[in-house]
Amino acid sequence: MLHVVSRRYIGAMVVLSRIYTRTGDGGDTRLSDMSLARKTDVRVAAYGDVDETNSAIGVALTHRRDMPAAIATALDRVQNELFDVGADLSNPLASDPKYPPLRITADAVDRLEAWCDEFGEELPTLRSFILPGGTPAGAALHLARTVCRRAERSAWLAVEAHGTEEASGESPGGVNPVAVRYLNRLSDLLFICARAVNGVADEVLWVPGGDRAQSAQSTSSEDASGAESKSSGASAQ
Repeated sequence: MLHVVSRRYIGAMVVLSRIYTRTGDGGDTRLSDMSLARKTDVRVAAYGDVDETNSAIGVALTHRRDMPAAIATALDRVQNELFDVGADLSNPLASDPKYPPLRITADAVDRLEAWCDEFGEELPTLRSFILPGGTPAGAALHLARTVCRRAERSAWLAVEAHGTEEASGESPGGVNPVAVRYLNRLSDLLFICARAVNGVADEVLWVPGGDRAQSAQSTSSEDASGAESKSSGASAQ
């Protein structure tokens, strides 16, 4: 995450005049409302994991030429919205804030659900779990999905620690639950996008342990039978 000496907002533009400050060398950081928090605070971990999710999606988008254009365009928007989610998680809920805070809203969650329906419509029903991998683009999206799941878990830890209520008295404000819902739906979308990008031909399904043993035994028997047939044929010659 960036720590800056001068951070001011001009309309929708953020001005970063200096990147390092040394002010966090003692393990503290400033939240968006300028309150002080430890860098080990679960709230800080949550928006840090959101930042990592955004970076993982950025890596996946380096393969945009191997993605349907609609998926790449959706992920471009998601990257912008994840900055909104991070800003939201870093700003404790308050009843009467001095400045209107940036919050992720329910319409963004609805948009993720609509993309899930759109991109998943043509995908076949799964009869098993999928092993992460496939094409480079699909594998990168699977990785982004797992990072997003971690971000959601971190956000729930922040909810457990700080609640979802506005600040009152000495108690700091809680976490916006819409931001947590957004992360949940995003992980679903990333899973669907990975399947859509890979296509059925590059999907490898999980084979449970017992079935793997039977499959391996069957393959060994077939190999042995084939080798015996070749040996018999060579002897006959």
